[in-house]
Amino acid sequence: MKIGMNMFLWTTHVGHDHEALLRDIKATGFDGVEVPVFEGDVRHYRDLALLLDDIGLDRTAVSAMGDPSMNLIGDAAQRARGVDYMRATLDKAHALGASLICGPLHSTLGHFSGEGPTAQEFANSVASQRQIGDHAAGLGITVALEALNRFECYLVNTMDSLAAHLGEIGHPSIRAMYDTFHANIEETDPIGALTRNAGSVAHIHISENDRGVPGRGNIPWQETYAAIRSIGYDGWLAIESFGRGLPDLAAATKVWRDFAETPEAVYREGYRHITNSLGVT
Repeated sequence: MKIGMNMFLWTTHVGHDHEALLRDIKATGFDGVEVPVFEGDVRHYRDLALLLDDIGLDRTAVSAMGDPSMNLIGDAAQRARGVDYMRATLDKAHALGASLICGPLHSTLGHFSGEGPTAQEFANSVASQRQIGDHAAGLGITVALEALNRFECYLVNTMDSLAAHLGEIGHPSIRAMYDTFHANIEETDPIGALTRNAGSVAHIHISENDRGVPGRGNIPWQETYAAIRSIGYDGWLAIESFGRGLPDLAAATKVWRDFAETPEAVYREGYRHITNSLGVT
């Protein structure tokens, strides 16, 4: 397994001004970082890849879609814009050197219809994801879709629902991500949700119940790590935490207070939490 640190704790746009932080993340022991892919062109991400290579950090990518005019489950025009956006995002992830991108890349984050997902919306999603999957496959990238809690999206809230939808999509480049934070909210049996759907899982987020320091909250960590081992998972474990430093992201994730005394506490203690829990030295 590889251990990564999601950069959302500091920024949605990683650049050379984060070099000192990236070097400290490497010095802490992390194998890589999870890089937000939003603004910036392919050249920016290619340049960032050179910096990460120099530091010795591998990387995954993360993104989200907050514009309803690019809704992948919406009408034909919205879906076309959404697919175009995802193709451009995948091109950036490829330039970054990431072979996996994760996030709620199935529908518009924070956008609600006032009811649950319809059969037509699921059908629209299937069509969109197959197009995205074809582009991802050409780049050698896996797209790991995330089941989010009901307060952030309405298309897929549980791992069972996500896995069933992946079965309908039927594309090898479109997989699932398991996130301990969302599972803690939506799953009656978070551990069973992981083990039942192990065949769909390509990525895992390690996130405390309050989005703070992993290991300080009420996630059943011992059982979670035992399950991760039992399913033979050998991918990334990426710590995801959020702070108040980015107002737009804080608003989207409903972060109204600090969850740790410092960002350093999140990644340094979080790294020790993972390695100690897995018995890794």
